[in-house]
Amino acid sequence: MYRERASRVVGGAVVWESVSDGVAPVRVLPDGCVDLLWSSRRGLLVAGPDRTAHLSVSGPGERWVGLRLPPGAAPAVLGVPADELRDRRAPLADLWGPSAAAPAERAAAGRPAAVLESLARDRLRAAGGADPLGARLTARLATGVPVAAAAAEVGLGARALHRRCRHLFGYGPKTLARILRMRRALDLARAGVPLAEAAARAGYADQAHLTRDVRDLAGLPPATLLLG
Repeated sequence: MYRERASRVVGGAVVWESVSDGVAPVRVLPDGCVDLLWSSRRGLLVAGPDRTAHLSVSGPGERWVGLRLPPGAAPAVLGVPADELRDRRAPLADLWGPSAAAPAERAAAGRPAAVLESLARDRLRAAGGADPLGARLTARLATGVPVAAAAAEVGLGARALHRRCRHLFGYGPKTLARILRMRRALDLARAGVPLAEAAARAGYADQAHLTRDVRDLAGLPPATLLLG
């Protein structure tokens, strides 16, 4: 079982819920996002941002509730640079210490989605909101704008842009652009666009280029992924 809805915490945020059947790992593709999670067995956790696919293993009946923060929003919510969380799944207590205990107890008592959203909303308010550069860069790179052009648009040199991107997204702009391009191509393919056309529309040199990139980032070729 999986369902999701938009969240009003910050633009692009999503609340999702699932219950594991415990049969097989779930392949989670990189998306530039960081998730604030609650597990019925593990409590409050933080996930991502991932550079490659993560295989999530859960026990039978384990319930998950997540608040998926859009690219660039996590540092304002969690209080740490995104590159400190890269490719990690960590208890929230590792980041916040004893202050994570109270929200963990509230989430376990019921309505974990509301607890996650309230927690993120309060932290964003205290931080003065998410850095607008995160949403701006993500929007431009998601449309296929080259990294150099995106840097010029926001008035940053290559080194400054790389430094800001590591803080906001967990990795540099080229990695983020690569991940967003893969997701754009897969979205087109899921909508019924043939792979060769999806590759061209997403900015790949050809279908073979798409296949190599998806295999590197997702661990499987696109044709196999799309069967799932």
